[in-house]
Amino acid sequence: MSYTSLPDASRVAVITGVGVVAPNGIGKQAWWKATKAGASGIARITRFDPSKYSTQLAGEVADFNADDWIERRLQVQTDRWTHMALAATQMAFEDADFDPAQFDEWSTSAITASSSGGNAFGQKEIQALWGKGPKFVGAYQSIAWFYAASTGQISIRYGLKGPCGVVIAEGAGGLEALQHSRRTIRRGVDTVVSGGLEAPIGPYALTCQISNGYLSGASDPEHAYRPFDERANGYVPGEGGAILLVESSERAQQRGAPQVYAEVAGYGATNDAYHWGKPAPDGSHFARAISIALEDADVSADEVDAVFADAFGVPEFDASEVAAIKSALGQRAATVPVTAPKSMVGRLYAGGASLDLAAAVLAMRDGLIPPTINLERAAHGCDLDFVTSAREAKLGVVLVVARGYGGFNGAVVLRRVE
Repeated sequence: MSYTSLPDASRVAVITGVGVVAPNGIGKQAWWKATKAGASGIARITRFDPSKYSTQLAGEVADFNADDWIERRLQVQTDRWTHMALAATQMAFEDADFDPAQFDEWSTSAITASSSGGNAFGQKEIQALWGKGPKFVGAYQSIAWFYAASTGQISIRYGLKGPCGVVIAEGAGGLEALQHSRRTIRRGVDTVVSGGLEAPIGPYALTCQISNGYLSGASDPEHAYRPFDERANGYVPGEGGAILLVESSERAQQRGAPQVYAEVAGYGATNDAYHWGKPAPDGSHFARAISIALEDADVSADEVDAVFADAFGVPEFDASEVAAIKSALGQRAATVPVTAPKSMVGRLYAGGASLDLAAAVLAMRDGLIPPTINLERAAHGCDLDFVTSAREAKLGVVLVVARGYGGFNGAVVLRRVE
């Protein structure tokens, strides 16, 4: 294996493994079963008493136990977000029947996305600092909170010595991580651990999120996060996400990968350059990202079989997304099925797009589009073909889109591999 700065576009990146830690299921099978059924993982926060906060609901991964995945020694050195990332990575390897020890250590990389790093770990150490003094801050604070911690721990655990990294594009981060993985494969690496996880459910982290003004204050999970609905009132935060194993098609074929879910066929990214916390109201730059992705994949709008939406849950932001989809897909926008399975788990920030990618590849495998829940009456202007109950469909080309604070826009085109 030789790594070069000059990409070879003839090297095709494919997804061969999926690992999931989500509020409505841990593991690919449990989560996908719940997702197809429209089962929500959103409920009142249990990690701490949320009664003093304006937002009291979240998508918590209630049954996640780090003891099932990593040793205690490593647990005390790392944050919950990294625990979930390590668990999802193990699942992705197992799903792909891939043992990194059997391959050249320089041929495998890890590239993840993060938005806020190790929240719970950081809060614990800050409390020790202000309550007892600097001598009571643990040494692991220096390695547990920062954005690259999960990538670093994944690479250490499995001996991945190819080029590794972390990308930060908030809600669009999972798509950016996948594109960076594709780029890395085009430059000579054969396998990349790709994806995003988050664990932003804690007093300090929730306070930071509430300040943006876009979180739902509803007390009933069925009324809290309802993207594209006329009663949309903000979004619910969530934790978890997904790890995807991305390989060159040559390696996947040579080693006899048990499945190839999809080809990463196209990618587009833009920035609104408008406001730190608001997407541009007309959605034009979001539309441009979609158009770039379609062009990169050499796919026309008429060939898109489904769209997995960003689904902010804030009325004006939902409207701008609908405008972007209409602009980019033209006449096809009126009939293409659109879904938002994150309505079952909340917005997972850097983990959200990766979970949508996992949903998209399983939808392609099974020929079944998962639903958007809590969408009863579409808001004015949100007149797309929203999937509100699981729908059978032959999916050859799927578009996954995402946005993030800071004006980030991303779009990925996935193509079925026969």
